[in-house]
Amino acid sequence: MSRLVIDPVSRIEGHLRVEVQVDGGQVTEAYASSTMWRGIETILTGRDPRDAWLFAQRICGVCTSVHALASVRAVEDAVGAVPPLNARLLRDLIATSLCVHDHVVHFYHLQALDWVDPTAALAADPVRAAALAQSISDYPRSTAGLFASVQTRLKVFLESGKIGPFTNGYWGHPAYRLSPELNLIAFSHYLDALDFQRDYIRVHALLGGKNPHPQTYVVGGMASPIDLNSQDAINANTLQEVTQILQRGLEFVEQVFLPDLQAIGAAYPEWTTYGRGLGSYMVFGDYSLSPPGIARPPRDGLFPGGIIRNGNLSAKPEPFDPSGIAESVAHSWFRYDDPGAALPPWKGETTPQYTGPEPPFEQLDVAGKYTWLKAPRYQGAAMEVGPVARMLVGYTSGDARIRPLVQGALDALHLPPEALMSTLGRVVARGLETRLMAQYSLELVNRLRDNVAAGDLAVADTGRWRPTSWPEGALLGVGFHEAPRGSLSHWVVIEDGRIRNYQAVVPTTWNASPRDAEGNPGAYEAALVGTPVADPQRPLEILRTLHSFDPCMACAAHIYDAEGRDIIEVRVQ
Repeated sequence: MSRLVIDPVSRIEGHLRVEVQVDGGQVTEAYASSTMWRGIETILTGRDPRDAWLFAQRICGVCTSVHALASVRAVEDAVGAVPPLNARLLRDLIATSLCVHDHVVHFYHLQALDWVDPTAALAADPVRAAALAQSISDYPRSTAGLFASVQTRLKVFLESGKIGPFTNGYWGHPAYRLSPELNLIAFSHYLDALDFQRDYIRVHALLGGKNPHPQTYVVGGMASPIDLNSQDAINANTLQEVTQILQRGLEFVEQVFLPDLQAIGAAYPEWTTYGRGLGSYMVFGDYSLSPPGIARPPRDGLFPGGIIRNGNLSAKPEPFDPSGIAESVAHSWFRYDDPGAALPPWKGETTPQYTGPEPPFEQLDVAGKYTWLKAPRYQGAAMEVGPVARMLVGYTSGDARIRPLVQGALDALHLPPEALMSTLGRVVARGLETRLMAQYSLELVNRLRDNVAAGDLAVADTGRWRPTSWPEGALLGVGFHEAPRGSLSHWVVIEDGRIRNYQAVVPTTWNASPRDAEGNPGAYEAALVGTPVADPQRPLEILRTLHSFDPCMACAAHIYDAEGRDIIEVRVQ
């Protein structure tokens, strides 16, 4: 038995340390520790709630607008503000474009190198690569000339010795299985995705004023005027440009992203058996154009809400109940007045109390407190959130959009639905969701154009803007959103026109949570158990499972042996 430490495996909102026990060539026990405290809840206490979204979106430098959306929804819920339809359309357009952008960038630039060995692409035959690419997709850039050019660029790049994100990769690892031609195709698409992400995120700048951190949200709607005939507002030219960007994005997803996922899925079928983890999934629900009531999870949105327990895909999901959420800190570096309590977010306490050793340290105190993440639970149970949760809940609900989308992918890969509950399943589900969101974004922009053409220019309702218009007494609000990484909720308590308490329960908190008071693991910790490790000094397989949850990579990962000695340092860009 040996003990491995990977530190840090970072997330956008902080760094992740993972400690695992390896026995018989596979992980038998895992612990996940977030080693940086965000503290946004403390920063927001006492502030004007109408400003909360501006601060809250700084939780993350990539997700950005998802926290702005959940925050502004929470305040609207508390004060009774109902944004008009055009505002909801604009918000959803920003959210869907972020989701598509985030998923593509995550796969190609943050996860693909877990499956793709670019050094193996040097042995590829560009002519054979072109024939293979053309057999699985009608992507117009799949030519022998292009692949030969990419291969030459890659060779010069690797021989330079200044290879940036590819430095100290696990190249040649026995877990890599793609043919040289598939490696060349995937690397070429890695480069194309750089152009894609630069182009696609313009939707945020056009509708939100800037990226990252759009500036056009406001309690009651949006601060983006719409006028098809004005150059000082979102106009016909703007909507036309947005439509063209969204259409190009859909084509990239269908011609590049999904075929690549299918090729990788076919090459690594055993990864549909690794990384299952909890088998329990939670979805709030989101993207409903019906009048909100006010920001509670919708029942008729693009994503149906629901709960799947213990891998049971034969039954309809349970309805999601917001009152079922509570957080404990039994293994977290926080202090509750009642140490054994599990508090609902509206009563949440965020009092930091670090009790661990001075960093750097060799081993977590896993019997005590070992992370800056709380342990959120739903009716006492740990839940996994994210694209795979949304696809499984939609599939088992019989959703008219999601079920045929998922079934088509399962049929193409010759897999049962249970295969989605895995490391590779998360990757495939993310790709399917990307297609769904890319298609839906075009519906949203068409709906917005039709509304404006019919004379509906309303983007905000300021009737609840002034605190004098708010209900009396303490006000509780919650904003739910299905963000790219999973179910996100912001909770606010307002008193005397100021924030008395603010809590953000983010997808990473659900998935990377520590043990709870009963010793039950979170999704990361559960999914890592059973993961094979062919070479303890190069734990590529552990990173595959971790990255399937959509992390952001750190600049370095440090591996220790069972005695705590530093045996290798791996720089991951």
